[in-house]
Amino acid sequence: MKKRIVSLVLAAVMTAAAMTGCGKLDGSEVVAEVGDTKITADVANFYARYQQAQYETYYASFMGNDLWAGEAEEGKTYEESVKESLLESLETLYVLDAHKSEYDVELTDEEKESIKKAAESFDKSNGEEEKEAISGDSETVQKVLELMTIQEKMRAAISKDVDTEVSDEEAAQKKLQYVRFAFTTTDEDGNSTTLSDEEKEELKAKAEEFKKGAADASDFEAFAKEQGYEASTITFDDESTSLPQNLLIAADMLEEGDVTEVVEDSSAYYVGKLISLLDRDATDKKKETIISERKQELFDDTCEKWRKDVDIKLHKSTWNKIDFVKQGVTIKDTTTEAEE
Repeated sequence: MKKRIVSLVLAAVMTAAAMTGCGKLDGSEVVAEVGDTKITADVANFYARYQQAQYETYYASFMGNDLWAGEAEEGKTYEESVKESLLESLETLYVLDAHKSEYDVELTDEEKESIKKAAESFDKSNGEEEKEAISGDSETVQKVLELMTIQEKMRAAISKDVDTEVSDEEAAQKKLQYVRFAFTTTDEDGNSTTLSDEEKEELKAKAEEFKKGAADASDFEAFAKEQGYEASTITFDDESTSLPQNLLIAADMLEEGDVTEVVEDSSAYYVGKLISLLDRDATDKKKETIISERKQELFDDTCEKWRKDVDIKLHKSTWNKIDFVKQGVTIKDTTTEAEE
C-alpha cells in the first residue's frame, strides 16, 4: 500500500524575514541547561521557528499580522505565552532523552537513516538566508528530529502498561434525537429577528403539540420531518457540553423511548427523545478516548516528575534573541509518497 504523508519537517520549505531580533544569534550559545546537558541556541531556534511557522501559517490568517503582540492573557502577549510553552516542551525533549535507556528506547538504523534523509531534504529545499535565520542546517534539523522521534517512542514505552480495560458503565454514551424551536427567524437577506413574547408563546404551543405527537411516534426523526421540522441526533453522557444544560439534564433522566417535556433555554425550546441508553459505536469511541487520556496523564505525570528531579537552568538573554514579533516565518509542506 501507499499512503500520502505530510511529515513534521521532512520536506518542508520555511521562509523567514531577515534576522532582526535582540542581537545576532550565535548557534553555539546556550539557551538552557538540563542537568549536565546544554541546549544550544541553534537547536532552540530551529525548534522555536518551526512551531512559530505553524502558528503563523494557521492562525495569522484570522488573527492578523500582529498575532504575537496580541494579548493572550492579562499581562502576557501571545509571543510570551507560546515561547514559554515551547521552551518547556524543548526542555522535556531533553529530559526524555536522558531517561530513554530506562525503557530500552533507542533509534533504529532505519530511523536514523530516515531522519538523515529528511534533514538533507530540508537543507536542499531552503535557501542559505532562510536557513541562517532559522538555524536550519542539516545537523541541527537532524538533532531536532532525533529528539522528537525519541519523544514519541518514549510516549509509547511509558504508556504501554496503562490499564486499557474500560467498562460499558464507565464509558456509556446515550443517544438522543431532538428538535429545536428557535427564538429567532432569518429572512431571505440573512437578517435575524428575535420573536416577541407573544410569538414565543405561540412557538411554545407548537412545541407542546409536537411533543404529544412525538411521544406516540415510533420514529422520532420521521415524525419530525412529517411535521416540517428537522431532528438532530447526538450521543452524550452527563459530562457532555454539546447540549444545552437544561436539555442535557432532562434527557439524562429519561428511560429509553421516553420523550422530554418542552425544555427551554435562552435561545430556543427543545423536545427530545432518548433513542438508546447505550449507543454501541459512541460508547466504544468513548472507551478509546478514556484510554488515550489515561496514557496522556501517565506520560505527563512521568515527565513532570523527571523535570522536578533535574536542575533546569535558563539563559534568558540568549533565549530572548529568538524574537517572534520582529521575524515572521512561514511554512510550506510538500507531500510525498512512501511505501508501507
